[in-house]
Amino acid sequence: MPTYNYECNACRNRLTIFQSMNDSPLQDCDKCGGKGTLKRLITGGTGMVFKGSGFYLTDYTDYGKKTEKKSVKKEKTKKNKDTKKE
Repeated sequence: MPTYNYECNACRNRLTIFQSMNDSPLQDCDKCGGKGTLKRLITGGTGMVFKGSGFYLTDYTDYGKKTEKKSVKKEKTKKNKDTKKE
């Protein structure tokens, strides 16, 4: 659910409310009792913050991963084939 900030035009009280996107905006101030004095403030959302060397490129693809694993597997299969021949 998004967070909405409101400010009362009469008493300058500020509120932070969790509301559904489908809910109608609040209009009445609980602090001063003013009717229709609240206005919804436009604020920038925090968004998501990813820290580190990357998210998608390093976690969900082979991009940037070492090829060591593939070469180790090839060496193991070569050793297994060599031992079977003896």
